[in-house]
Amino acid sequence: MTLMLPLLVLPPLLAGCAASIQPLAVALAGAGTSSAISHTLNGTAYRTFTAPLQEVEQATLETFTLMGIRLDGVERPEGGNELIRGSMTRREIEIELEPISAKTTRMRVEAKNNGFVYDGATATEIVLQAEKSLGVGDVMNSSYGGSRTRR
Repeated sequence: MTLMLPLLVLPPLLAGCAASIQPLAVALAGAGTSSAISHTLNGTAYRTFTAPLQEVEQATLETFTLMGIRLDGVERPEGGNELIRGSMTRREIEIELEPISAKTTRMRVEAKNNGFVYDGATATEIVLQAEKSLGVGDVMNSSYGGSRTRR
C-alpha cells in the first residue's frame, strides 16, 4: 500500500511539470514492476526455471554455442551444484546450476570483464537465451503463472 500512494499522488502533481521532469514520473511508476530475472548490485543474474537440472544444463550448453562462448569446463560435484565455466573475448563466464527439486533449477550467471568488472548485460543475455532454448513462454513475470511450451 505504501508504494501505491506515491504512484497515485505523483502523476497529478507532475502533470503540469516541464518535459524534463516527466521521465522521473515514468521511472517511478515502473519502480514497482519486476521481471523474471533477478540481479545483484555486482551484475550477477539469477533465474529459477521449472525444469530439471539436465534440461537447464542442455539449454546452457546450447546458449554457449549460440553466443560463441567457449566451454572451459563443467564441474559436477557429488550432491552439489553444477558449475559451468566458459570464456569469450575479454569475458569470463561462470554459471552455477542449483537443483532446487527434481523439476526446478536455479541458475546464477556471472560474466566478468577481465576478471574485475561484472558485465550484467552479458549475464542477462545468457539467461534470456537459455529461456528461449528451454521454450519458456513469453511472460513478463514468472509469478504470473508463466509456463514452458513443450517442443
